[in-house]
Amino acid sequence: MLIVAAISLAKLLFHIYFNNRYDYFRDEFDYIACGDHLAWGYVDQPPLIPFLIHISRAVLGDSLRAIRFIPALASSLLVVQAALLAREFGGRRFALLLTAITIVIAPQYLSNGSLLGTNCLEPNLWMGCAYFAILAIKRDNPRYWLWFGVVAGLGLQEKYSIATFGFGVVVGLLLTPQRRVFLNPWIWLGGLTAFLIFLPNLLWNIHYHWPFLELMRNIRAEGRDVVLPLPQYFFQQTLLVDPITAPIWLTGLFALLFSARLKPYRFLGWCYLVCFTVFFVLHGKNYYLAPVYPMLLAAGAVIIESAIEGQASQGAEISRSRRGWLKPAIVIILLASGAHLLPITVPVLSPEAFLAYSRTLPFKLPVMEHSHARAALPQWYADQFGWEEIVAETAKAWNLIPVEDREDCGIFAQDYGQAGAIDFLGRHYGLPSSLSGHQTWFLWGPRGYSGKCMIVLDDSRKRLEELWEHVEYVGTSADNPYALEKQIDVFICRRAKFGTLAVLWPQIKRWR
Repeated sequence: MLIVAAISLAKLLFHIYFNNRYDYFRDEFDYIACGDHLAWGYVDQPPLIPFLIHISRAVLGDSLRAIRFIPALASSLLVVQAALLAREFGGRRFALLLTAITIVIAPQYLSNGSLLGTNCLEPNLWMGCAYFAILAIKRDNPRYWLWFGVVAGLGLQEKYSIATFGFGVVVGLLLTPQRRVFLNPWIWLGGLTAFLIFLPNLLWNIHYHWPFLELMRNIRAEGRDVVLPLPQYFFQQTLLVDPITAPIWLTGLFALLFSARLKPYRFLGWCYLVCFTVFFVLHGKNYYLAPVYPMLLAAGAVIIESAIEGQASQGAEISRSRRGWLKPAIVIILLASGAHLLPITVPVLSPEAFLAYSRTLPFKLPVMEHSHARAALPQWYADQFGWEEIVAETAKAWNLIPVEDREDCGIFAQDYGQAGAIDFLGRHYGLPSSLSGHQTWFLWGPRGYSGKCMIVLDDSRKRLEELWEHVEYVGTSADNPYALEKQIDVFICRRAKFGTLAVLWPQIKRWR
């Protein structure tokens, strides 16, 4: 475990070094803005990440490395968590090392450590639940189900998809002899604990008439996300954790389902199948299943270690010497593959060098939303560009507003990326907080603005002239060839035709 801890520390330092190569990511603006408006819920997420970034900013500041310290730390701790799972499965030194390396090189976990998002803590929470479930079975101590409930409750406050993992565990327990745990009160107390921790967010959703469900329904109706057929969906699963590790996690899956050695944990194999089925049937994005793979990698590493050392453990030293070369060979192959795929999720290359590199890949990078296809870079990189240009053009419009009119002149953005960038980056230009009908900005309302004077981004002049008597085109944000959102038009609108902004506000709701 000391070696694993050293690997984890190296991963943390790696992320800290590279986490300021590009710029702030679209979703990071959303979490930062929500962190400035602490509540028990938001339209597109539970409250844990906004709360944590609120604390982090108070302690570490607003630099890119500071904003991304939590994901860097969480992704690095996942290395230790996965190795602990391997140890509980009965693994020894090589199994722990192999598990740690597979986590280090997995593209999805590298991405999780590079950007602030709800994905960054998700694997930690899922595997925290798995760890306590394993301990409850292995040590025949049902009190661990209480801790399972604590972690699950925190997980629901971080991202709702952990409910699928919990459902998978329940189904897995019911399909195996471990179903007897339901006769013990501790597992029910764990479920009650999870519910009580989640309750404030549940009440928030009830109070606002289930905004997250409305958001998901709108996304489905709009057809925003790319829907994959089963073979392609499975192939993209292999990309998440590096295709070279597929034999390891598939070995782990089959071992959990069929191996006598891991029979007590068979419910985890069923859990994976349930999660895979649910996300595929509901057309979930490919990375929704990513948090589940550390336990499969750990189980696979244990079986592979046993296969290499099995005969040697029975006294056949010659077998040990003949198979021993496999250990360094496996490690070298994994590290080489990880290094080759590293630029996909960590900005170690300049944008120009990345585009050249991406043309050498034997596969196309996943596109999860149809609108992402127009970007030169993959979305997780493209959405780190263009925001400074948008805010700078908005500041030009703001400077055209007479000082005496600024108190009642709001800035309206079309989505949380634009709005969040104005809120965060606009402080350097003296801009006020933005308005928007997108996601939680809609719930924050018109903030007392009358609507008589508005700076509006990214709308058509024709539409704006239906709402205001005087519409002045200010300019278009400077082009950034790598940005997904670029060349955004900015207008100044005066003399509203709709009465007050409070009257218009219900019509601008945009949850999708």
